[in-house]
Amino acid sequence: MNRTPHIAIVGATGAVGIEMLKTLEKRHFPVGKLTLLASARSVGKRLPFKAADHTVTELTRDSFKGIDIALFSAGGSISREFAPIAAAAGCVVVDNSSAFRMEDSVPLVVPEINAGDVRNHRGIIANPNCTTAITLMALYPLHKAFGVKRIFAATYQAVSGTGAKAIEELERQVEQVVRKQPVTRDVYPHQIAFNVLPHVDSFLPTGYTKEEMKMENEGRKIMHHPGFRASVTCVRVPVYRSHSIAVNAEFERPVSLAIAREVLKKAPGLDVVDDPENKQYPMPLFTSEKYNCEVGRMRLDCALDNGLCFWVSGDQLLKGAALNAVQIAEELLR
Repeated sequence: MNRTPHIAIVGATGAVGIEMLKTLEKRHFPVGKLTLLASARSVGKRLPFKAADHTVTELTRDSFKGIDIALFSAGGSISREFAPIAAAAGCVVVDNSSAFRMEDSVPLVVPEINAGDVRNHRGIIANPNCTTAITLMALYPLHKAFGVKRIFAATYQAVSGTGAKAIEELERQVEQVVRKQPVTRDVYPHQIAFNVLPHVDSFLPTGYTKEEMKMENEGRKIMHHPGFRASVTCVRVPVYRSHSIAVNAEFERPVSLAIAREVLKKAPGLDVVDDPENKQYPMPLFTSEKYNCEVGRMRLDCALDNGLCFWVSGDQLLKGAALNAVQIAEELLR
């Protein structure tokens, strides 16, 4: 791999694409050359990177000649069409969509957990689901200490996980409610302002949603733990940024709170914020735009054997997407 690689961002004008650009700059990634790719309607837009403006060009089948690493965040259908083309052109794709996550030949990577899997790539590496990544930042260190069997979890997912139009919808609805105007909706099936929706992604015949099953399926692959089980309810909340997850985890071995705390304090990419007496616990307000996730509200579970309850919060545009992708690119350079 070139030490100063030619980097492309596919979906450069989207929320995650813009965060990828900022993250490359903030982490001083050695970008030799930068190409910004998007759909025809975004062509000609200019985005800042390292004190210069870079023009967005159209994504085509010929876009990948000479590119070393392409960070994709343009949705599953674009990834399915263009990621194999990019890989065939000799480019390594880091894909943020769900298109390739469960394919055996594609590593699914959270660098703090399974960075070594990057070496097994055949041109495409997958970024996990944002909620899975944030949860595993706290769960995996505990798994190493106590051996996780299963979790029960409820998520509290920010609207920016749906995209820019969802942020606009929440802003508009808050104003409509405050002004006692009729509430209009385009993005979600129900009003999101002053409400919570127990519905993220599409429903499966089992009654779970696709999003809910990602925690079990992706968790097994990332942790190399085929017996891991997760029963999850995913909930959309009227928060702009940062997902939070309440987790009840059951382990093989007896859990000690003191050991759990020590393990989590040493975990990379994670801050322990756990002082309930002084009202200190993780919150989306304070994890937004931060690289590290936060864990707190730790207590022994009164309803599970060898159980631990915890609450984790993290920026789903960063650790859940852009930051994780850039960290994978950093692993590629190593």
